[in-house]
Amino acid sequence: MGITLNYKKGQTPLNEEEKDGLLIKSITLQKELDEFEQLNIEKAVEWTIQANLKQDKIVSEKFIKDLHKKMYGDVWKWAGEFRKSEKNIGINQSQIGVELKKLIDDTKYWIENKTYSPKEIAIRFKHRIVQIHCFPNGNGRHSRMMADIIIESIFGKEIFTWNKSNMVKANKTREKYITTLKEADNGNLEPLIEFALN
Repeated sequence: MGITLNYKKGQTPLNEEEKDGLLIKSITLQKELDEFEQLNIEKAVEWTIQANLKQDKIVSEKFIKDLHKKMYGDVWKWAGEFRKSEKNIGINQSQIGVELKKLIDDTKYWIENKTYSPKEIAIRFKHRIVQIHCFPNGNGRHSRMMADIIIESIFGKEIFTWNKSNMVKANKTREKYITTLKEADNGNLEPLIEFALN
């Protein structure tokens, strides 16, 4: 029978092969999937708190993949693996490794040269990685957690406030988030930074 997914504005639909990667076959409703994913994400948050995270470890392809696997590995077989399909958002899947390497190099440069403020570095990283769209699903939540890890573990600052909102649900907060992402796509990062802080 399988699961029927109801996509909200800005979410990336899974193809049938990706849906077949669901590890918990008893899940049939979107609500159940959201709950299992949230439990898995909470375990990932605990892992990040206990791990001794340093800049070299965080700003790496391995960590980016490992974090996604920690966030979704109990739910999806493909967690932590780059997507192999074209999506309604993101770059061509064949370019993910190349673009991610550029982002990692740019981020290391920004940190070493203090090119931007800590919050702007974290948000620039978040925006670029969500644009690349490395994974079949969970890119928004993954990118927000990456930004939180960068701001807290690299710069010693408090994490952003978006973790207080459930942006998986279609509501005004999610709408505002999507709007600020589109602004950032057009080169204006300020609304996204403002959103992350408030």
